[in-house]
Amino acid sequence: MTGTVVDALTYWARARPTMTAIDFAGDQITYAQLAAWADAAAHDLAARGVGTGDRVGFLGANSLEWCAAALGAFKVGAIAAPFNPRLTAREIGDLVADCEPVVVYGDAELRARLAEVPAGRPDFTILGFEEHVRPLRDATPQPFDSPVVDMSAPTAIVFTSGTTGRPKGVVFTPATIAGVMREWELVEGFRANELRTLLVLPLFSAAGIIWGISRIILNGGTLFLQPRFDPATALEVLTRDKANTFTGPPILFEQIARVPGFDDADLSHMISAHVGGARVPVELLARWTPRGVALRQLYGQTEIGGTATVTPRCDAATKPEKCGWGTMSTKIRVVDTAGNDCPPNEPGEILLRGPGMMPGYWRNDDATRTTIVDGWLHTGDLGVLDEHGYLTFVDRLKDMIISGGLNISPAEIENIIGTVPGVEEVAVFGVDDDKFGETPAAVVRADPGVTAFDVVQHCNRLLADYKVPRYVVVRDQPLPRQASGKIAKRDLRSEYADITSRYARVR
Repeated sequence: MTGTVVDALTYWARARPTMTAIDFAGDQITYAQLAAWADAAAHDLAARGVGTGDRVGFLGANSLEWCAAALGAFKVGAIAAPFNPRLTAREIGDLVADCEPVVVYGDAELRARLAEVPAGRPDFTILGFEEHVRPLRDATPQPFDSPVVDMSAPTAIVFTSGTTGRPKGVVFTPATIAGVMREWELVEGFRANELRTLLVLPLFSAAGIIWGISRIILNGGTLFLQPRFDPATALEVLTRDKANTFTGPPILFEQIARVPGFDDADLSHMISAHVGGARVPVELLARWTPRGVALRQLYGQTEIGGTATVTPRCDAATKPEKCGWGTMSTKIRVVDTAGNDCPPNEPGEILLRGPGMMPGYWRNDDATRTTIVDGWLHTGDLGVLDEHGYLTFVDRLKDMIISGGLNISPAEIENIIGTVPGVEEVAVFGVDDDKFGETPAAVVRADPGVTAFDVVQHCNRLLADYKVPRYVVVRDQPLPRQASGKIAKRDLRSEYADITSRYARVR
């Protein structure tokens, strides 16, 4: 497949001009209107000197303006680099230093944060979604003459936290996006213009800019974009608007299942209901099956395009813990520490390769070399392949915390807590959370007088709110360590297995 998202938008604007491309909480825009809006945004960027290979940042909540600006960036040949709107000015500054954007679009309430990016970072122009993108919606520009695109060149950078604490930018190219979406359509059995996706996850993530905007336009379908996740609204869109595709962590499906009226809802039109980020509880499957929906476990990473494998429909009920056996082009291996393939049912590191695999991390050759070895993506995750080649995800070899579908690096939080006066040691790990699936917890060795409140207040000043530990234990005893000198987090997890019931949640 050689077409780009821009090619697809141009085609569907001509072939299906009146079809709804995006429905943002009831505000609908057709393919013809979206293409014209993207053209206007592209002309505006080009007039500001933005062109092929330049980076364009995005800092804002889900909106139609966000989508139009991103498509405008694609049209001029720029590289879209979305930022998490919950990041602090310091954290945004790190990303700015990494990708060096020429322009950053921002919501009105977030532009002050962009202006506070620490001195010494690359300069960039701040454009408001409200002032610079919204007025272009009704424009009637000439079609923008997009440059010829190198299918292997970067078109988007999606930042994902690593266990080292340094954000890494996963590079997407037109080829990787088109390849993974084409394979997904073949596996799931979607025809052109059939995809009707409900998206409640943020646009800055791969779930948004890649699996939301890009996938919908390549298919010529309709994206039901929500400003945020509201269980009752999500159920309404799934039933009233016949959205047939929904993906998210188990907590989203659990909260929808608690909405009054769920037990009478007819969802049999749903073609694809994928659950990722954590195992699907059997009781959750039992809630959705009578509604005509087979929840299916997926496994993947941003580095492989987002999704690598998913449980086949025929196995959803009998193999709920399995993540499928790959696809026609995406392959799976499980290897031991020496790199040898493990025998069936023996755990090892999951390795992947497929059309969605990144060419590498943005400006991080060292991380790329350790992640992609001999053409295989080393996930850092523990898994098992059974005698039939079905994958079961066991655990994260990395210490990543996944809260509400967002990745959190424990090392980043540990580095921040380590700067609290009087703190000598700190370990951060994830604990269960009813609302977000997981939330960070911290065990701190500190001098007398240091309190959990002090730690949280310090984190509140320097970290996005979802990264701030909500359970903090301060003690005067040394933290347990392995023979290598590393803190033994497994021992701490065992010692504080009841941390959520034994200690008060810190606000």
